[in-house]
Amino acid sequence: MDDRRAKLERLRADGVDPFPHQFEGVVPVASIHSAHAELADGEETESLYRVAGRLAARRGHGGAAFIDVVERSGRIQVHARKDVLGEESFERLVSLDLGDLVGVDGTAFRTRRGELSLKASAWTLLAKSLRAPPEKFHGLEDVETRHRHRELDLIANEATRELFVLRSRVVAAARRWLDERGFIEVETPVLQPLYGGALARPFTTHHNELDRDLFLRIADELYLKRLIVGGLERVYEIGKDFRNEGVSYKHNPEFTMLEWYEAYADYRVIAAELEQLVSFIAAEVEYDGPVDFSTPWRRLSLREAILEKTGVDFRAGEDLAAQAGARGIELDTGATWAKQVDDLLSKHVEPQIQDPTFVMDYPKELSPFAKDHRSEPGLVERFECFAGSMEFSNAFSELNDPDEQRARFEQQRSDEAEGDEETQPYDEDYVFALEHGMPPTGGIGIGIDRLVMILTGQRSIREVVLFPAMR
Repeated sequence: MDDRRAKLERLRADGVDPFPHQFEGVVPVASIHSAHAELADGEETESLYRVAGRLAARRGHGGAAFIDVVERSGRIQVHARKDVLGEESFERLVSLDLGDLVGVDGTAFRTRRGELSLKASAWTLLAKSLRAPPEKFHGLEDVETRHRHRELDLIANEATRELFVLRSRVVAAARRWLDERGFIEVETPVLQPLYGGALARPFTTHHNELDRDLFLRIADELYLKRLIVGGLERVYEIGKDFRNEGVSYKHNPEFTMLEWYEAYADYRVIAAELEQLVSFIAAEVEYDGPVDFSTPWRRLSLREAILEKTGVDFRAGEDLAAQAGARGIELDTGATWAKQVDDLLSKHVEPQIQDPTFVMDYPKELSPFAKDHRSEPGLVERFECFAGSMEFSNAFSELNDPDEQRARFEQQRSDEAEGDEETQPYDEDYVFALEHGMPPTGGIGIGIDRLVMILTGQRSIREVVLFPAMR
C-alpha cells in the first residue's frame, strides 16, 4: 500500500488527476466482441471504441505492452505502443498497478493468435487503487471475506458478477410478467405501527418525534390487501422484509419478497399463475439445472405429503407425538399440535422435495389469514410451494370475512398467552378495512432470495444476497 501511495503522489506531482470527474462515451466490452465476432486472425479495423474498466493483467517488454481491462460485461486486451502513445504516456501506463481503473481509446483488431484487442491511441487514469486486488490467479476463495467484502468478491470472481446479474434479471422478469397482466406495482410502509402478515418476531425501533415504538415489517400482506379493499384489484410489491429470527443457510434477517394480490381469484388460480411466472423466469434466464420446472407441477395435500414421507396422519385424531415416536420421529411434546404439524413438514417433508411441488390445504391453526376450505372442515385454502429442498412461496385464498378474521386474531392472542412467541398481533385497523368489504382474493408471497438460490444451484442464501448478515 505504501508503494501505491507513493505512485499516487508522483502522479499528482506530474499534474495527473488520479481521480477525474468523468469519462464519457464508454461502450460495453461485450458489444465490441459482438460487433467483431467474424474478424479474421491478424485483421485490423478502423472502428474506434472507448472502454473503461479495471486493470487485471499486464505483460510485454520494450516499446510494446498488452494490458487486460475488465468491466461488467467482459474483458478485452489492449495493445499499447510507445511510438503511438509517446514515451511519457506509455511509461506511465505500464507502471500502473493491478486494480487501477483506466479508460482507453483504441481501434479494434484481432491478433494473429486470435484474440480480439484494441490498439490504444490514448488512455486516461480513472481511479488509482490504493489496495492490491484479491489474489489474481485463483480468485477470492475465502468465504468469510467474500461475504463481508462483496466488492472484493465481485472484483475477483466472474462467477459472482454473473450470479448477481442473473438475480437482477430474475427480478426484472417477474416485474415484466406482472406488469403485462395488469398488476400495479405499489409501495407500502416498511416502518409499521403494528407488524403482521406472517408468524415471525419483528425488529423494533423507536421514533423520537412521535415518541413511540415502530416495527420493521415482517410481510407486506395486510397493507396490500387494504389496497384490494380500496379497489386496486391487482397489486404487487417487490421489497425488503425483516424478521428477527435465526440466521441459517436459508434465512437472512433482511430478505426480498415479491407479494401479489388479485381480486376475484383463489389459491388455485394463484397456483396456476405461479407455475407460469416461474417457468417464464426460468426461460428468461436460460435455466439449465437439475430442477424440472416443466408444468404442471405436482400437487398434493399437506396430509398426503406428511403421510407419504413419515407415515404420520395428522387428521387421524391420534396423539401426534405418539404417532411420530412409533415411527422413530421425535416431536416436542410441549409444542402445540399446529407446531408439531409444522415441524413434521419442515424437517421431514421439505428437505426431500426437489422438483416444484404444491403442498396444499393446511390446518386453520397455522394460517390466520387464509379462508376456510370449502370442503374440508378444519382446513384452509393455502398452499406452500417447494423446490430444491426449500419452501419458496406461500399463498392463500384470502380470508375476507371480518368477523372470522377477528376470531382468528383472538385465537392468536390465546396462543401468545400460552407461550407462543410467533403469533399474529390483533390488528383492529385491518379488520376495519375488511368491514368495508374485500372481494374474493388470492394472494401469494415469493421469496426472491430462495428462488434465485434454486435457479443458480446455491446452497446458502449468503451467496445470493449482496451483503448478507454476518455474525
